[in-house]
Amino acid sequence: MMAEWEPQSCVQLTWPHALTDWAPILEEITAVYEEMKREIEKREPLLVVEDIPHNDTWARDHGFISVEENGQILLLDFCFNGWGDKFPAELDNQINFHIYQQGLIKGIYEPHLDFVLEGGSIESDGKGTIFTTRCCLMAPHRNQPLTQDEIEERLKLWLGAERIVWLHHGSLIGDDTDGHIDTLVRICPDDTLLYTGGDNDHPDLLDMERELQDLRTIDGQPYRLLKLPLPRPIYENEQGEINHEGCGNRLPATYANYLVINGAVLVPTYGQPDLDKKAMNIVGQAYPDREIVGIDCLHVIRQHGSLHCCTMQYY
Repeated sequence: MMAEWEPQSCVQLTWPHALTDWAPILEEITAVYEEMKREIEKREPLLVVEDIPHNDTWARDHGFISVEENGQILLLDFCFNGWGDKFPAELDNQINFHIYQQGLIKGIYEPHLDFVLEGGSIESDGKGTIFTTRCCLMAPHRNQPLTQDEIEERLKLWLGAERIVWLHHGSLIGDDTDGHIDTLVRICPDDTLLYTGGDNDHPDLLDMERELQDLRTIDGQPYRLLKLPLPRPIYENEQGEINHEGCGNRLPATYANYLVINGAVLVPTYGQPDLDKKAMNIVGQAYPDREIVGIDCLHVIRQHGSLHCCTMQYY
């Protein structure tokens, strides 16, 4: 499985519509998608899934996972079941085959629709290591009764990995995904890990930090660790209004949910200029050769996802 920073052929967006959960804020979320569209199209082709029926817009989790094998791109089509049967996904689960049939994506189609795997649950360094979280891949309604060892063997085989790093700590309040790695820890060039820092509300992230400090690369060296701040708490009340006063449900905002594209990194921001700027500067330390571009994701987080969740890159 390639690293996200390798040269890409295109990025996929699955467009919001009135029959998705975005209906109450369709105008606002469409404006965010238009901004993502503009920034991506400045640098590489964009595939917009609009006419194919879909339940929702989380391309990261219903999109193909790209793997290179003997100089060819394999398009791995796994089952997406709404993060463990939490939400409808029967239409989303058919998108990949439709876009492949239409010739919109180039590669060799390889179905694995009897196995649940979301793109946001795995991170690759492009040289044999895959990161994931035990709380996600072993969560109910994913792939039971498979054991962790059995799942690991499948991931190694299909993703071309030498090892799977299972993190045992890390979660965000309000997260629907059971702990997707792309909200917590991101692999970067030169054995660097960008990760979400903890606080008193998220003590499990402090345990995750200690876990990362003990990790070693495939060559036995410690990783270079760069800590991202947590955005200040963001809530949504029963009327669907955003607030910072603790009224309603806390939303799982994270700066780790950025997207690497050709020549740039698109970083989610949350209307918190000091922390937004700090996070973008830290991401820039991991990607000094790329432009760092902020995308306001305050509306995206209202559906408990962010920028990386909305997108999927292809090679």
